[in-house]
Amino acid sequence: MKVNRDRLADTFKCLAEIDSISRAESAICSEIRQRLDLLGAKTVIDDSASQTGSDTGNLTAFFEGHNSNAAPLLLNAHMDTVEPGRGIKAVLEDGVFTSAGDTILGADDKSAIAILLETMNVLKENHLHHGPLELVFTTCEEIGLLGALHLDLNPLQSTMGYALDATDINGIITRAPSARWFDFKIHGKSAHAGAAPEKGINAIALASKAIASLEIGRIDHETTANIGVIKGGLAANIVPDLVTVTGEVRSHDASKLEQYADNMVLAFKDAVKTDKKPTGEFEPPYLTVDILNEFPGTKIPDNHPIVMLAQNAAKNLGRSLEIKSSGGCADANILFQKGLAMGVLGTGMRKMHTTRETVGLDDMIAGCHLLIEIIRVHSKTLP
Repeated sequence: MKVNRDRLADTFKCLAEIDSISRAESAICSEIRQRLDLLGAKTVIDDSASQTGSDTGNLTAFFEGHNSNAAPLLLNAHMDTVEPGRGIKAVLEDGVFTSAGDTILGADDKSAIAILLETMNVLKENHLHHGPLELVFTTCEEIGLLGALHLDLNPLQSTMGYALDATDINGIITRAPSARWFDFKIHGKSAHAGAAPEKGINAIALASKAIASLEIGRIDHETTANIGVIKGGLAANIVPDLVTVTGEVRSHDASKLEQYADNMVLAFKDAVKTDKKPTGEFEPPYLTVDILNEFPGTKIPDNHPIVMLAQNAAKNLGRSLEIKSSGGCADANILFQKGLAMGVLGTGMRKMHTTRETVGLDDMIAGCHLLIEIIRVHSKTLP
């Protein structure tokens, strides 16, 4: 049951160097599909592209069980990457992959894809017993889990599985927060900043007042808040009449999410006293707010079969697997909402979304070994 180190390294390098920013995943999808077809999978691309705006849909691969009556198991990774993610050159030195330095590496989440492909190669080469396996590769994960949100679940038979989209190869994430996203637009009034500033209403100043009143960052052990984007203004000598502020709140506690979300909206309302004319139009300054429930939280019990299976597999390998909470999100959040219990496993990727991103080859090999053992142990369970 040996993982082919060179093949795994070559697979990751090949995948990493295929451009696949969100909504442009067709090239990487084609490469993955070709490899899965050679492994004997039945592959399907759904029609989610019409909803996500991607140039391809989600890719699902179905492998029939081999000498096992176990229930189907779902395995998941996402195909898209963030910017700067064009023209990536993956460099392997001293067992660690990095980019050439001016782009991300794309280990998030191509290290997971490489692990899944190598795992299937090892299963086939060694004729290992396994139940039916359903591999789901999504689009647009990095821009709001859109691929998973619009995934066609009808062909899937699995009720549980694993998403590979975390750092720690010795952990399984079972809890992740819910999130709410806000887009505030403050409408002021333009004027010449030198000749007649008193005739203007500075939208940026009003936004600053609202932001200054907020608690930003880590609110408590299970709640965070962030203002991530501010856009507004035309020139230094023009009083800005419009500013857009984008932010979010995350929490593992639904009541805290509601409370802080309300506080954030109230801060902007207090800063901008919106008045409506008798005609129904608004008199500057005024505020418009768009609110989106960005993704749902997950909470899987410690004694759930998906957790016990992974921990037992790790124990068989002489390893331990720590149950962890995350402040981030993954396709698992959406799949959990859709009724699938999904633990999130690590691949060893680090410093994701930066040009300093890395992944160790030994960590990816360890990820393969754990996944192979999970599949082997699962193959012995009753459906």
